[in-house]
Amino acid sequence: MTVIDLTVNPPQVIATLEAGMGAAGISVNRQGTLALVSNLVDGTVSVFTIQGKTVTPAGTVEVGGAKAGGGMVAITPDGKSALVSRSNDNKISVLSIDGAKVEYTNRDMTAGVRPIVLDVASNGAFAVVASLAGGATGDSDSISLIDLTAKPPRVVDTIGVLGATAEGLKISPDSSVVAVVVHNGSNRPKESPFYNDAGKLVIVRVTGKTLSRVGEAPIGHWSQGVVFSPDGKTILVGNMVEKDYWVFQWSGAMLKDTGQRVKVNGGPAAIRTAEKEAPSGGGRPPQPPPRP
Repeated sequence: MTVIDLTVNPPQVIATLEAGMGAAGISVNRQGTLALVSNLVDGTVSVFTIQGKTVTPAGTVEVGGAKAGGGMVAITPDGKSALVSRSNDNKISVLSIDGAKVEYTNRDMTAGVRPIVLDVASNGAFAVVASLAGGATGDSDSISLIDLTAKPPRVVDTIGVLGATAEGLKISPDSSVVAVVVHNGSNRPKESPFYNDAGKLVIVRVTGKTLSRVGEAPIGHWSQGVVFSPDGKTILVGNMVEKDYWVFQWSGAMLKDTGQRVKVNGGPAAIRTAEKEAPSGGGRPPQPPPRP
């Protein structure tokens, strides 16, 4: 894990620390005192304390081990718990947090097959996780709603996203909708029966404890990260093949492609926007296109 000092110009790397095998997702609490790293290969979470610019290893929590795998980790807004996706055995685990003490609660939830990408709402009431099983088979994937107000937390709704490989996911700042990036076969060879010449941006509304699809638009190929602007009215989607970001407008009821494209020098794999409070969440590393 690399520590970058953002107070200097240009930003500088000030430390490199060892996490677990296949470090894939990272989350920092809103207080800026704790960082968790989910390790994809060995099914653990690495714990780091933060004091000013000093980041210190503070232990490792096993969450299912190598057979469970890992994916992403997200600390809740109150800083008292975290969710960890387990891509190999299809579970979402709950961790408890008390200062620098992080423990596996043995509470596991089932949310689709191969859950990896997840996000926690800014209001702390729910989380959303996407499953990625359809990538290999061409079948449609799904996202699931986790009720964080329930004791214990539980999956309360699941909905299909009408395409394979839900690769990117972000909840809007007002916690009203979820933007989901779906490969939809756009990263497959053209001769594949599952190939489509466009991915999808799908907007899913959260109403209480239910999910409903309310918008959809084509995007580029092998698309990855997605973010909202702080006011929730602008959405950016990164496309690996096109090496750009597409800009969409969301009115609260209608999704519109503005036609604006922001070019970058390489294939964009992850993106975050500045937030009023320290972000909670992580990024999934880019995955290679499947072979025919």
